[in-house]
Amino acid sequence: MAGAVSWIVFGFIVGAIAKLLTPGRDPGGFLVTILLGIAGSLLGGYLGRAFGWYGPNQNAGVLMSIIGAIVLLTIFHLLFARRFTWRSRLGPRL
Repeated sequence: MAGAVSWIVFGFIVGAIAKLLTPGRDPGGFLVTILLGIAGSLLGGYLGRAFGWYGPNQNAGVLMSIIGAIVLLTIFHLLFARRFTWRSRLGPRL
């Protein structure tokens, strides 16, 4: 049980830092921030092992977890970027 609580707290901290460092409007609230931090940590650990920075049984550090969460937010922004501009139905105002 303590392991799950620590994952949630760590995920929230990492997700919140990643949202602060990433420009633009970010999705979701508290729950999405936690999930973003946990997924960023998993992605950061995978990338660290792929580049040879971590061994097979090592977890990602805080910095690599934040980098993983920023990568996920960047992918989100690229996939769901607004491709149109909003115009008012009232027309231009003077």
